[in-house]
Amino acid sequence: MCATSHPAAARVALDILGQGGNAVDAAVAGAVVLGYCEPAMCGLGGDVFALIHDAKTGESRGLNGSGRAPAALDAADLRAQGMTAVGLDSIHAVTVPGAVDAFDRLIAQEGRLDLAAVLAPAIRVAEQGVPVHRRTAIDGTTFAPRLKGAGRDHFLRDGHSYREGEVFSAPGQAEALRLIAREGARAFYEGPVMEDILDTLRAEGGLHTAEDFARTEATPVTPIRRAYRGHDLVELPPNGQGATALLLSGLLERFDIASLDPNGAERVHIEAEATRLAYAARNRFIGDPGQGALNLDGMLSEAAIDEMAAQIDPTRAGQPLPPRPEALHKDTVYITVVDGEGLCVSLIYSLFWPYGSGFASKRFGIPLHNRGAGFTLQDGHVNELKGGKRPLHTLLPGLLEVPGQYAMPFGVMGGAYQATGHAHFVSNLVDFGMDVQAAIDAPRSFLDITSGKLEIESTFDETVAAKLAEMGHDVTRADIGMGGAQAIRRDAATGLLTGGSDPRKDGVALGG
Repeated sequence: MCATSHPAAARVALDILGQGGNAVDAAVAGAVVLGYCEPAMCGLGGDVFALIHDAKTGESRGLNGSGRAPAALDAADLRAQGMTAVGLDSIHAVTVPGAVDAFDRLIAQEGRLDLAAVLAPAIRVAEQGVPVHRRTAIDGTTFAPRLKGAGRDHFLRDGHSYREGEVFSAPGQAEALRLIAREGARAFYEGPVMEDILDTLRAEGGLHTAEDFARTEATPVTPIRRAYRGHDLVELPPNGQGATALLLSGLLERFDIASLDPNGAERVHIEAEATRLAYAARNRFIGDPGQGALNLDGMLSEAAIDEMAAQIDPTRAGQPLPPRPEALHKDTVYITVVDGEGLCVSLIYSLFWPYGSGFASKRFGIPLHNRGAGFTLQDGHVNELKGGKRPLHTLLPGLLEVPGQYAMPFGVMGGAYQATGHAHFVSNLVDFGMDVQAAIDAPRSFLDITSGKLEIESTFDETVAAKLAEMGHDVTRADIGMGGAQAIRRDAATGLLTGGSDPRKDGVALGG
């Protein structure tokens, strides 16, 4: 089974399984196709995180495919220029893309097919094109103004965003994919593709070098986990924000959530307050420590969670906490695949903001993400921008399991919402006994600690909004659905797969 945000990618994943590939092959094939189904959300110039779980052995392992800041870039230099943050549209926000190396390593180390076979569907889609779906057209219309230079040439049609039903193709990227299929990741990090990207970066004042690209490599990581009422929530460690989801689940566990109305103001309030405290802790503790060690006891020890939970008043909104100056991303794509042998893949792929930095390379049309806007310029902070470091990432592929009973790879898209989305989804399943699809469909809310506003979806009753306002929240309504989610539950006893896909996106859960 595959569950993802576009049916074309789900179909490709099942085709790859039918060719003898495993879940890793299928997930990578589907993910690369998503770069053309949802070109504002992800692409070869982005980053990837993957969480792999073998249901037969119970082993979980992760891969961090996020890129690093160019070696010559330093927060001190930007502060000296009067900068207080890395702008979303700044060329300094472009870290070296990590996705292609991650895909290559996943196939080489975990897959059964060769890279050429896995990339063949994406090459076909990039060259022949794919009809633009409804949500993709909305995203294109909304965010096309972010495109600039060659980005406009490659991602617009006659100067306008692609409309629903029009066919989007990327022949330049198809050419790049052929090189990668033949030569592996090195064809992206050296040679014509790298030179094309580097020319774009240097022309805009970027400090990137060929050596920065040559040094790029995805790194294996050991997942971190925490029990939530007898169910294990598994996440990847920093520089991602998986620890934030674990903290949120720990805070929610201190309250009798199951006794509340799942769509009532009281539950929304508890989640909002837990988010306020957990995201503030994330902003203090999470980043890439470089050569040092990262101590998360300040946010994940039982004593720390108890102390934070004691600050939550079940009847009243707490005081806003200081916002973070660095940017948090808007959108991404997610794909999960489970094969017939119980190999589960949870993979997330992103350009950070829609269309990333707005820049794309001239010849191949590689979109360049702006993940470096997730750095802080604060002197001495663990997430301070330094050459060779990775920024704080909001991306987090997840897994929920009870060993011996089930394993469920899942993901929740939606930028900064993701950690709250993980905790909310898990609570829906565990506290309220919802099935996979119901847990995805349920109304969502999110406290944005930067603005202080509590955003709720339109599916919440007006009485809920009024009650939240009485509790002291500044309530707003989401213009469109909040994020998206997919999940596949594998029953350990029978091997039965039960999938769900979010109606807020154009996706599907497809089995075969």
